[in-house]
Amino acid sequence: MDLKPDFNRFLAAVRHQETDRVPLGEILIDYSIQSRFLGRPVTADDLAAQVEFWSRAGYDFIPITVSMMSPGKVTEESKITRVLKEMVLREKPGTTDPKAWNLEMTSFIHERPDLDKFPWEAAADIDFSKLHAVKDLLPEGMKVIAISGKIFTLTWMLMGFNNFALKLVLDESFVAEVFERVATIQFKALETIFGMDHVAGVWVVDDIAFGTGPMISPAALKKHVFSWYQKVGDRCHENNRIFLMHSDGDLSVLMDDLIAMGLDVIQPIDPSCMDMAKVKKQWGDRICLIGNVSNELLRSASPSQIEARVKELLRDAAPGGGFALGSGNSVPNWAKYENYLAMRETCLKYGSYPITIR
Repeated sequence: MDLKPDFNRFLAAVRHQETDRVPLGEILIDYSIQSRFLGRPVTADDLAAQVEFWSRAGYDFIPITVSMMSPGKVTEESKITRVLKEMVLREKPGTTDPKAWNLEMTSFIHERPDLDKFPWEAAADIDFSKLHAVKDLLPEGMKVIAISGKIFTLTWMLMGFNNFALKLVLDESFVAEVFERVATIQFKALETIFGMDHVAGVWVVDDIAFGTGPMISPAALKKHVFSWYQKVGDRCHENNRIFLMHSDGDLSVLMDDLIAMGLDVIQPIDPSCMDMAKVKKQWGDRICLIGNVSNELLRSASPSQIEARVKELLRDAAPGGGFALGSGNSVPNWAKYENYLAMRETCLKYGSYPITIR
């Protein structure tokens, strides 16, 4: 099968149109999986190898992070980690425990004085070098989607969740100011992103729900988070870019608000708590869906079980467009390689339009 990338294929899905086949969509695939696919090492700094993987594997775009935090766990390479490390070492020279600057272990903004002393200017110095460098590496038809967001996640991590939740009730204006500082950095980055013709969309990554529902009240999310993302969506559409979002958890009570804020694509429709067929039936005519082969299946199932699940998804979600096939979160290093192959190969084999699976 000719797997030349064609971003128009993905755009057709976003616009609820059927094209030659169901596109593949992921926000992150671990470098170990990419390396095994190519038969040689793929690293974070090897953009050429990354582009080769995404194009040869059948994707029409490559996701590249341009925010303070990368998708997945907080890493030493994350922009925010480097900023916090410099701040900690400046205030407490000789600190060696990495927990001291890891947002998953330590919070930094507890009261208003902390807000003023936080190094916002350093945090706002977003690195666009990979976005620039990848332009000349892209094969014809392939685009980049810039990964941004985490307005909600970064705000509560900086404050610590318990403190964040308490302040949201007792000092909402303080929390709103933290939201604004974080969101403004991401929002300003859009102007640079929109200056690059090879970048076709912005994909915000922000887990806003648990498996049982929203992490904070829908009203608070709408006021403090969705209001900012609506501005992001507006700017995307004004600049002819698509607007995508990743969030784990049960988004059922939030779907109408997510659609109302201008979202074009939602991923992954968390398979641990949401049913793709039901989501497609209720909202699939208003938003494009990406997902949702369970990561637990990728870890523990057999390739034949993966094939069966992909066929179900193609049958239930692909007709009429508005769907791309992907994992139930991302493809981690602990996913069975043969299951990743089964997921993509089944989509490529049976995902040709019109869908004939019964």
